[in-house]
Amino acid sequence: MIDSHCHLDHEPLFSDLSNVIKRSKNVGIEKLLTISTSFESFSRVKELTHRDEMIYGTIGIHPHESSTNIITSKQIIEYLKENSKIIGIGETGLDFYYNNSEKEKQIASFREHIEASVKTNIPLIVHSRDAEKETFDILNEYKSTNIKILMHCFTGSKEFCEKMMTLNSYFSASGIITFKNSSDLQKTFKSISIDNMLIETDSPFLAPVPKRGKKNEPSFIDFTAAKLAEIKNISKQELINKTTNNFNKLFFN
Repeated sequence: MIDSHCHLDHEPLFSDLSNVIKRSKNVGIEKLLTISTSFESFSRVKELTHRDEMIYGTIGIHPHESSTNIITSKQIIEYLKENSKIIGIGETGLDFYYNNSEKEKQIASFREHIEASVKTNIPLIVHSRDAEKETFDILNEYKSTNIKILMHCFTGSKEFCEKMMTLNSYFSASGIITFKNSSDLQKTFKSISIDNMLIETDSPFLAPVPKRGKKNEPSFIDFTAAKLAEIKNISKQELINKTTNNFNKLFFN
């Protein structure tokens, strides 16, 4: 298995990293992609990629941080050159639910990440909340570039999903699909091609059932994989094989 989105620089994961890695390996995880959300976060992400061969990282500014962490596509490209284990751009995107940063600054930051992704052919990891129209409209401008898009922790509407499918996006399922009130999301994932699907924890957030309410960690991805296999009506091993192959195709081809 591969946890395509976790935050190992967050507590309680960071201070217990050796045990987190051990438990991850024990459930069969072969790679962890730890996600940058700010410049401070990225400094820790870079360091984490040297802790274990299974840890990879990204460079990006979360929309919540885009007012105070101003980044350019040129900077992103330079950071990518510095470390071969930085394999993704993000997480970036739009969050108009919390509006922790001004909309205009979120959009400007999003576009800088997109430009870097287009120029480098490195996958773009997208966060979208209460911004479906704006997210699609902006990404659709780059359709002709064949940009590689990963919709992280996808919880969007079926209509949004169908629009993003026209951009050949990948969709990552988190522990939210195990929640009792996620029937609409489960139906959406049932409709997504298994060839465009990944799994993630977004740990230390969003622990899946039966661990809900606890601090999440990568090893809990096993529960998400089991639920997604049930939704797709395939074996858990087939689900694991497909999502692992999809990750490697997206990030290493």
